[in-house]
Amino acid sequence: MKDIREFRRLASPAPKPQSLAWDGSTLWMGSRETRRIYAIDPVSWTAGWETAAPGTPFGMTAVGEELRVLCGETAEDHRIIRRCIPGRGFDTAFGIPCPDDTGSQLGYDGHRLHVSQWYPKKVITIGDDGEALRVIHVPHGICGQVIVGGIIHLVTTDDEETTDYWLTRVDPRPETPVIEDLLRIPFAARALAFDGTHFWTNHREADQIVSFAAP
Repeated sequence: MKDIREFRRLASPAPKPQSLAWDGSTLWMGSRETRRIYAIDPVSWTAGWETAAPGTPFGMTAVGEELRVLCGETAEDHRIIRRCIPGRGFDTAFGIPCPDDTGSQLGYDGHRLHVSQWYPKKVITIGDDGEALRVIHVPHGICGQVIVGGIIHLVTTDDEETTDYWLTRVDPRPETPVIEDLLRIPFAARALAFDGTHFWTNHREADQIVSFAAP
């Protein structure tokens, strides 16, 4: 299997970049260390507006002009999806509990949110109240997710202590989803976003954000 072809590798504006989302013009990053969300200009590579998250921002996706952020909150690490309005901050009244109180990455298909669960190896389509509407089982642990044209793309691994990670494609349209590993990612990647041309992921332990060519 071929390795990804890196396009850009850039220093993260904050340490331990964990989550990513693309809204059409801005790359959004959530830091595991600072527990803040940052707006990044992808051309100048400068961080603009930022805000504190209510917990560790494990996963993130754009929903129109807003963000949905999957946070780990409280000492018990409850997993809750929060609403973030750029330029304003988090809506404290909005909260969707993750199925089974677990989840790490988020995707949005234009209609529904999809929560990925790393160790259970599941992608779960959820309703407005967080109820599970559909469960797709995948063969690897999941540490990144983005939906492009109705197709789910994942960052996956069988062993997070190695550098064997993959870009995995899931076509959810058939009754039995079609799952294929497309490319190898030769570092411990976290998160996945797509800007219309390139994918983006985090090399978290190197404090770097990487874009790579779509297959």
